[in-house]
Amino acid sequence: MSRKYKFQNPSAAYFVSFATVYWMDVFTRQIYFSILEKAVEHCRAEKGMEVFAYCFMPSHVHLIFRSGNDNPSGLLRDFKGFTARKMIKAIQENRQESRKEWLLPMMERAGKKNSNVSKRQFWQQHNKPIELWSGKVIKQKIDYIHNNPVEQGFVTDPVDWKYSSARNYEDDHSVLKIDNKGLHLGMMEL
Repeated sequence: MSRKYKFQNPSAAYFVSFATVYWMDVFTRQIYFSILEKAVEHCRAEKGMEVFAYCFMPSHVHLIFRSGNDNPSGLLRDFKGFTARKMIKAIQENRQESRKEWLLPMMERAGKKNSNVSKRQFWQQHNKPIELWSGKVIKQKIDYIHNNPVEQGFVTDPVDWKYSSARNYEDDHSVLKIDNKGLHLGMMEL
């Protein structure tokens, strides 16, 4: 992996995107979105995660976050590991999951290609963290995150996508809370 895509500054805020293996549309049921929601809440409460923007899509997640414990790599690793285990279990146990016979073998196939995985792989390994260093870049990444459901044709207005901080920026904190104290990098306040 190039130096460009590593967590170089442990106290910085980062934009990350990560996707399911094979870009599978797994997040299509409320129960699955709830796992992501609870994982973010847990990481905020117990692991020092600050979340400034997010969007959960059917096959991927976008976040702007900072690790209050100065360990963004470890925080993201733990988040992905926890959600992967919970998601695989939820898929296995969901009697209404009609795609189970397709999803689980695809995760096994991905796991066999990766020596770090014992059985099934849920997330792709790369995150491509981008350190946010200026107000212009912060705004660009927030706009990208919030407009992703519009670009994909799911909604016509970003605030209509339930699992997006676009709602928070319109004072709707009914799904997830974000750290709306602002993204202070010495350059701008949201």
